[in-house]
Amino acid sequence: MTMNDDTNQSKERNELQHPSLSEQEQELIKQLMKKSAQLHRTEKEIQANEKQINHIEKSKTWKWTAPFRKLAILFPSKKQKQAQQIRALQAELKTSRKELYSTREELHEAMLDDRNLNSTKLLAAIRDQAEEGKLIDYIQQAVQQKKLHQANYNEALRYAARIVMNEPLEYKQLAYTKVLEGLNIDEIPEFVIREGLTEPPVALKQAASFRGSLNMRIRQNQLAGPLPEWLLDNKKDAYHFITNLNIRKPWTSDENYTHTTIPKNEEVVIKPVDSAGSRGVYLVYNFNDIIDVKRSTKLDSWDRLKASMEKDLESGWVAEDQWYMEELILENKAEKTPASDLKFYCFYGNVGLILEISRFPELNYCWWTAAGERLHTGKYEENPYKGRGVSQSEIEMASFISAEIPAPFMRIDFLRSEDGLVFGEFTPKPGNYDEFDQPVDQWLGDCFLEAQGRLYEDLMNGKSFSGYRKLKEIVEHPK
Repeated sequence: MTMNDDTNQSKERNELQHPSLSEQEQELIKQLMKKSAQLHRTEKEIQANEKQINHIEKSKTWKWTAPFRKLAILFPSKKQKQAQQIRALQAELKTSRKELYSTREELHEAMLDDRNLNSTKLLAAIRDQAEEGKLIDYIQQAVQQKKLHQANYNEALRYAARIVMNEPLEYKQLAYTKVLEGLNIDEIPEFVIREGLTEPPVALKQAASFRGSLNMRIRQNQLAGPLPEWLLDNKKDAYHFITNLNIRKPWTSDENYTHTTIPKNEEVVIKPVDSAGSRGVYLVYNFNDIIDVKRSTKLDSWDRLKASMEKDLESGWVAEDQWYMEELILENKAEKTPASDLKFYCFYGNVGLILEISRFPELNYCWWTAAGERLHTGKYEENPYKGRGVSQSEIEMASFISAEIPAPFMRIDFLRSEDGLVFGEFTPKPGNYDEFDQPVDQWLGDCFLEAQGRLYEDLMNGKSFSGYRKLKEIVEHPK
């Protein structure tokens, strides 16, 4: 690394720690400096006057002239004038202190209000608050500030919408459409929602949100107990369910092991019983050729595998020393190409979105619609690649499985083997589902709502979901 590199890195670190200020913040700081100087000057003047008054009171002249001070009303003494001046200065000091406090608060709020404040500067400011032990106070203030600002904006938008209530239909619908762009579902007034029932209706696409639907689904799970999709979150229960649907799944060990007792087997995958992502997952081609999936590294012995598993436990990557084995699925056995992942975002019988993941030689992502079109979603945009896509028969298989689950959404994950898809797992709550961009979030939100409608209709028509009911009976009443 060169000296210039060091200098540049140091400069970048300083910019993160001390981000440049906007014009608004600079002006506020100038006001702070000015008011602080005024305070200091006023306090010095008060101290000087008090010192001079004390000197006068101790003088012989002051003592000798005591009889004449009754005439002070007609002929104010120097001391009285100074006392009046002190009172005026104290009043000015009190006002300045209030203004200084107000300016400091305004400066603090500007850190969030500043439209030019990028995420790097904002995160640096929040870290500063945390380092000063003020993070909770900052959070409370930010929440209060956000609520206040939202209330003001919402009131303005609602009032703007109300103004056009009696205008011609085209004018009203255009205004409502624009207003809806700035409101969340719980902020839309009833008189605007009502226009969604008219002919022609106002489109309420802004009201739909995949993020919001899953958030509410999880809240439902807290209130009502496990919802149907969560029963399938258990890997063994999922395998039992998928077997009854005659869908191929990997061979899986019947028991769990510790990292020291796991038997030596080739052509297997070793996985933690409870893990997130690919942490603690190992592909064992043979005893001298083992891949640590998360770290994308090769291990050349069984002893190194055990050492790596122990490291997973020590680091917290794997919470519990419980592991199982399953069949190693390869996309190309001759070249030892690991299976790519296909994750189908299913909405009760329909496939909405498909994520294709290639993990070797490097991690890459590709999004598809069910119509076979590539799509940018706002997630995993840093490593896009042109994947292979999926066939119509694969989409139909995922749709079939989804229609057997009495839930509006389930992500169904597969591995692509040399001779077709192999079921991987069910995922009722995909990780980071809040990262989809707004158009995709709204689109998937519509998919969720449509799925709810189809599900309710089928339930009303007496669909039994026999496979799911059998599994539920086994899980709730094991023999």
